Amino acid sequence: MADTSTSEDVAWAAANTPLTVNALTEFCSDIERLFRINPMLEFSRWEPKKDGHFIFAGRNISQEQPFEFEFELSAVKLDDGIRIEYDRGIKSSTTFTIEPAPQGSKLTITDRYERLPEEERNSRLREVDKSLITWSNYLQQFLVSWQRWSRFAPWRWYMRHIWQPMKPAGRRVTYILLWITVVEIALILLGGAIYFIEYT
Repeated sequence: MADTSTSEDVAWAAANTPLTVNALTEFCSDIERLFRINPMLEFSRWEPKKDGHFIFAGRNISQEQPFEFEFELSAVKLDDGIRIEYDRGIKSSTTFTIEPAPQGSKLTITDRYERLPEEERNSRLREVDKSLITWSNYLQQFLVSWQRWSRFAPWRWYMRHIWQPMKPAGRRVTYILLWITVVEIALILLGGAIYFIEYT
């Protein structure tokens, strides 16, 4: 479960993870993956630059009316995590704070809206990223799966090269199709078992 708190210029969500602090720190060093796990962001451009800078453009669907965005972000390493700074827009930074927890580690995501004056922030509320809680929950689910399956190379390859580039809608469709396939296979096996029992 994610804890949340909001004020006029800060919002945060936290989740416990099964990874060690070192493993979570290494995981968070992949900035693109962190953002792609967020199901409320649809990527149209992700371009790595030098010195930890990236060009990021796409659509945020966390608001009732989705909005387009494009900015340059920079990653700053901290002693206890990493801070992402944005060169424009209503949001000034996102910080991933990592700390020990009884059964692994705790990841706290903090969005700050401190760049613009309050009056201008209030006039641009439709650009506020409302995905924070959802993002935290999806990161927690992903990290549980990562802890369980990442030692298998085929799983890592699928998540990196197939799942990660998909749009959120594509992931949902793939998930449904996979479950339909599993059910169909189960029914076929059940039918075969019944036939074997009755006619052999």
